[in-house]
Parts: sequence; structure tokens; C-alpha cells
Amino acid sequence: MNNIKTINFMRLRKASYVLAAILMIGSIASLAVKQLNFGLDFTGGALVELNYSEPADLDAVRATLREGGWDDAIVQNFGASTDVIIRLSSDDSELGNEIARVVKQQDGSEVSVKRVEFIGPQVGEELRDQGGLGMLLALAGILVYVGLRFQLKFAVGALAALLHDVIFVLGFFSLLGLPFDLTVLAAVLAVIGYSLNDTIVVFDRVRENLRLMRNADLEHVINVSTTQTLARTLATSITTLLVLLALYWFGGESIRGFALALIVGIVIGTYSSIYVSNGLLINMKLTREDLIPTQLEEVDDRP
Repeated sequence: MNNIKTINFMRLRKASYVLAAILMIGSIASLAVKQLNFGLDFTGGALVELNYSEPADLDAVRATLREGGWDDAIVQNFGASTDVIIRLSSDDSELGNEIARVVKQQDGSEVSVKRVEFIGPQVGEELRDQGGLGMLLALAGILVYVGLRFQLKFAVGALAALLHDVIFVLGFFSLLGLPFDLTVLAAVLAVIGYSLNDTIVVFDRVRENLRLMRNADLEHVINVSTTQTLARTLATSITTLLVLLALYWFGGESIRGFALALIVGIVIGTYSSIYVSNGLLINMKLTREDLIPTQLEEVDDRP
């Protein structure tokens, strides 16, 4: 263990707190002022899926819809270049059929309607509430799991890092006004799992080294533990990011929000697993006694 060249991560602990505070304040302020740009999954609206006989001209479809007065319509490919999804906010359950009829009349190529759906605002509100509840339950379950597997101070550090990651991803989408739909919510839940995995790996090594390095202080133990797991953390993060970047650029509009949320979440999650969760262990003054139950010594009363 003495042969390991240790990186002094905790030297930047206070600066990382300042950065985390700025990110959190900015994210919360954006969520309070701009709020999230909820997609049709949450607000309700019409969805039309069309199939073209040849690759569709999305700009022409958008122009047709603008001429019909639907300026807010979202037009994107869905899988193949011949499949087109049209989404727009509306409380008219017949609007989807009207849009399909107009597009078929205006477009010169052969177009067939694959499906027309309408999501009512009440259904969208239920999806939003259930999604938020699912996220809170996931965080509560993580708190219990880490508390039982490690110790309460580890659980507090892990939960703080996860809240940091989730709030930042939500604030990122709020600040840029990006659509927030069920795929993005799924990505946020995936970020929770990914960030927790990173944090657990470091915590496991911290717990092990606390028992082995009896003469070292907690800050040094954390630096050594983080250094030992850094190669694994970077390898996992970089390979995952490469896949997500490919999905973002080549996966089409339907999963672009999902990929972007995961990209942002993995970057901020790697940072928080090193600085936020570990730094809080130092602030909470984690000791070896927190991990090793105190043994009652037998007292010899014999003369």
C-alpha cells in the first residue's frame, strides 16, 4: 500500500463544496423560476406516427404544420428515416386525426398513418406525480440499503451525492428549456443507480482501508481509497460515455434526451462520488469505531 502514488483529492475538498453549492443554488433557482419543460407524457397532448414510402423531409412536414397553425408541433424521426413522430400539446382528442389528414394531403409521397394517440392532461399529471414518487422511493431505499450495508454516516454521504446529481440534471434541463419526458425521467433514475455504484465502490475500499491502515488519518485513507478505485471509475465512465455519445448523435431524436441526461449525470456523478460523498465522511468525522463494534473487555477480578 505504501508503493501506491496517492492523489490528494481531499486537498480540493473545500473548493469542491463551493462548486457543489453554486451548482445546487443555480439548479434550484432555475427549477423555481423557469421550471421544467414537461413533454407530452406529462402535460397531455396528441401524438401521430406516420410511415413514408421514402425518407421523410422533416422540414417540409414542419412547414406544412406551421401553415396549418400548429407552430408548436415537434416533428422527429422515430427509428427509421421513413417513420415520423409528430407531437403537440392540445386538449382536443380529435386533433391527431386532423394532423394526419393534413399531412397526407400536403405531402406528395405516399404516407400511411401507423397510430394516433391522445394523452389527457389528467393522465399526464398522474405520470408526473408517480414518476416523482418513484424517484423519492428510490432515494429512500438507497438510504436504508447503504445504512445497513455500511453505516449511517456512509448513507448520509451517499444520499447527499445522489441528491446533488439529481438536482443538477433537473436544473440542467430546466435552464436550457429541454423537453422533460418519461425517457428523461428514466435516465435520471439510471443516473441514481450509476452514481450509487461509483460511490459504493469507493466506500467499500474506504471501509477496508480504515481497518488496515490503523495509523493513518481519515483524509489519507480516503485519498488512498479513491486513488485505488480511480482507474476502475474512469474506465467505466469513459466507456459508458462513448456509448452514450454515439446514441446522442446517431440514435435519433426519440432517445436524444435520454442520452443527454445520462451523459450529464455520469459526468457530475463521477465528480460527486469523489468529492461530495467522501468529503462529507470527513465532515461527519467517521472513525474506525463507527465500523467496528466496541468489544466489552473482560475484567479479571482475581487477586
